[in-house]
Amino acid sequence: MAKEVLLTQSGYENLVNELEYLKTEKRAELAEKIKVARGFGDLSENSEYDEAKNEQGLVEQRILELEATIKNAKIVNKDSMDVSKVGVGVHVVVVDEDDFEEAYDIVGSTEFDPLNGKISEDSPVGAALKGHKAGETVVVNLPTGATMKLTIKSVEVHR
Repeated sequence: MAKEVLLTQSGYENLVNELEYLKTEKRAELAEKIKVARGFGDLSENSEYDEAKNEQGLVEQRILELEATIKNAKIVNKDSMDVSKVGVGVHVVVVDEDDFEEAYDIVGSTEFDPLNGKISEDSPVGAALKGHKAGETVVVNLPTGATMKLTIKSVEVHR
């Protein structure tokens, strides 16, 4: 049985929208590209055709991945979630040892976007924070082998 994938509502909607785009617009665009490339002659030496077919294969693979993820998705329900502790769907503010404050949205592993403050529950920081409450200090084991301490300042429902 496939592993359940935790998603926020917006993460789920983004995946559904991407799937719809790939199945309709992108497939049609690639079919046209392949059609045009076939017109260039001998397919055995046609780099445009090879490129279009390779892109088509990548798109079809992504469609399969998205369908599997959506099929196994469990949307985190904000109304029934426990916001007293860190988990998927919460916004958490932490302070490090140098009193530097950082805010994160904890999301499922398929919707992480660290540049926009969305970290996966499976990331080193997300895993360390998971299950802890405001006021607690946790030790994060970094991939480099170093550790850092974070104190949880607040936990609230993801905006």
